[in-house]
Amino acid sequence: MKLGMILDYAGGFEATVEQLVDYEKSGLELVAVAEAYSFDAVSQLGYIAARTREVEIMSGILQIYSRTPALLAMTAAGLDFVSDGRFTLGLGASGPQVVEGFHGVPYDAPLGRTREVVEICRQVWRREPLVHDGKHYQVPLPADRGTGLGKPLKLINHPLRERIPISVAALGHKNVALVAEIAEGWQPLFFHPGRAQEAWGESLQAGLAKRDPALGTLDIQLQISFALGEPDPAAIASVRNQLALYIGGMGARGKNFYNELACRYGYESEAAEIQDLYLDGRKADAAAAVPDDLVSAVSLIGTEDDVTRQLEALAAAGVTTLLLNPVAETPEARVRDVARLAELRDAVVAGS
Repeated sequence: MKLGMILDYAGGFEATVEQLVDYEKSGLELVAVAEAYSFDAVSQLGYIAARTREVEIMSGILQIYSRTPALLAMTAAGLDFVSDGRFTLGLGASGPQVVEGFHGVPYDAPLGRTREVVEICRQVWRREPLVHDGKHYQVPLPADRGTGLGKPLKLINHPLRERIPISVAALGHKNVALVAEIAEGWQPLFFHPGRAQEAWGESLQAGLAKRDPALGTLDIQLQISFALGEPDPAAIASVRNQLALYIGGMGARGKNFYNELACRYGYESEAAEIQDLYLDGRKADAAAAVPDDLVSAVSLIGTEDDVTRQLEALAAAGVTTLLLNPVAETPEARVRDVARLAELRDAVVAGS
């Protein structure tokens, strides 16, 4: 089980990057940068690539609507080049609120577009003349849709690798099946190890049945809040508030992927209550309505015994990479926690 970390893009970026050296010494192997609708992740990943030498870097995620497939391929090849082969391209469809509300483009066909984006990226990295006649992307652009002057081009530079790993964020049944079929990695959010089989088992099985063996084992990369010690009420509250935000407010009624996931976990009535409260502006009440067992299941906060049990549950559920969100009070404590977690991880892996 690889130890990674998701970098907070909301503040303290430079100080966090400065600490990456300490985190690397503590056992950190991967750092991911989110994008959402804050600063772009690419500039920050380039900065991290320049300031580090060994830690892997990953976008978590670049959404597929705001960049053309060829630009995503070029960006990934560039980040892989400046990091000396340490980059993983994390992709996702995001949601209509961000795609249509911030980028002003239609949120349509996320599955079909994801498949074609992955195909085009891999074609670009192989330095083939780019010709793609898909349902959602046609390259070169047909004459009846442009000037007619477009011609197949291949990437000028030689990529460091012709197969840069791709990881895709997905929650829905068909999305997860697609990821299991075509991607090296999968980024689920709010992964409940005790109920993951009920939520995603059939989808994963369907996708893996079509998977090219050359892709290797699917790397399940899990974002998770983390702190060692007696549970800090503030840390627990941060997880509870995040769950309330996503289950209640990250989407509209009838179009909220995280609310649907909570329902698949068996929290139908709780999910409905959280959404009603949140959308009515009662955010504190929405957070209070989040079930305690859900908070515990999707986080890694507690004593060493608690965390060890959770690590065992995550490993048994197939999680292979942790993207930690360390929430201890001080930077020094966060580094110490990661170092100790590496030891606990090693013990769990050795005993499995």
